[in-house]
Amino acid sequence: MPADLREARQAAVRAQFDRLGVEALLVTHPPNVRYLTGFTGSSALLLLRPGSTTLVTDFRYATQAPLEAGPSADVVVDQVHVWDRLARHLGAMQVTTLGVEAHVLTLREAERLTAAARCRLVPTSGVVEELRAAKAPAEVAAIRAAAALAQEALAAALPAVEPGQREYEVAARLEHELRRRGSEGHPFPTIVASGPRSALPHARTSARELGRGEWLLLDFGAQVDGYCADLTRTVVVGGRADGRQREVYGVVEEAQRRARAQVRAGMRGVDADALARDVIRGRGFGDAFGHSLGHGLGLEVHEAPRLSPTAEAPLPAGAVVTIEPGIYLPGWGGVRLEDDVHLAPGGPELLSDGRVELVELA
Repeated sequence: MPADLREARQAAVRAQFDRLGVEALLVTHPPNVRYLTGFTGSSALLLLRPGSTTLVTDFRYATQAPLEAGPSADVVVDQVHVWDRLARHLGAMQVTTLGVEAHVLTLREAERLTAAARCRLVPTSGVVEELRAAKAPAEVAAIRAAAALAQEALAAALPAVEPGQREYEVAARLEHELRRRGSEGHPFPTIVASGPRSALPHARTSARELGRGEWLLLDFGAQVDGYCADLTRTVVVGGRADGRQREVYGVVEEAQRRARAQVRAGMRGVDADALARDVIRGRGFGDAFGHSLGHGLGLEVHEAPRLSPTAEAPLPAGAVVTIEPGIYLPGWGGVRLEDDVHLAPGGPELLSDGRVELVELA
């Protein structure tokens, strides 16, 4: 990550200190630390003050932290306890009002800080996350690369899928293909759900055997340079789709294509959600689409913004979002189709392949 980009991001955080009423901000959420410094380790306490940035970590990252953070932060390595070192640092700097990420900091950690550093903690929320919502060109490129990798992995895994295999086997093959092509990890547990289990929006992959002519729903992701892609495809295994399957699939496909073509930066999240929801409701399946249309995508697989029936905030320009409508009919099965879209200034830009035509693995 270029140092100037990190410096600009840190400056944007510091510009909010007066509004927040703080002298400094402690960042402990790992994706936020990475966004601001480039450091990827699991032990990281990042302190931003006017004119200085200090990263406190432990012995495991004594070599890695300076290499990744470079000039973006002064790295302090503590051999014993990072929280005690941070508290001593806060005391030496005479910080009396410290902003903390309230959604991350535990009560135990907060008590330790107030006792040792004798500073007042000010809860904050979304300070860095709001900055992360609008993606720089390099971030968009990483998500596009992750999506391409994921699509290649799926294309390699699907031809081997057949009735009688277990969901675990399909997931293992797909994850193997993802890793073989360079995915840094799995942004979330791969979902492979077959038959009636495809009606579970967040099913856990199981030992169930795939049946002939059944739905097979695959929700999976890839990571490139820390950035996530998130895709879902639903196919028919071992036969041709019947009339009802074609009907339900066609509704979801129409809703997904409409939403990904018409979503725009500046529209409210609720209005983006309605692009797909209106199609599904108009075909009589409104009650079967119970989750949001999509979410932001970046260093985390779920981040700002939200595309949902309750999201009143406008979608920021530059955000990358998922478009993933679905219909779920308990006891029968479900269909979900998901692609990744960049909300570019000139309109929506598809980062994944958008190939949502019905696939029958006959």
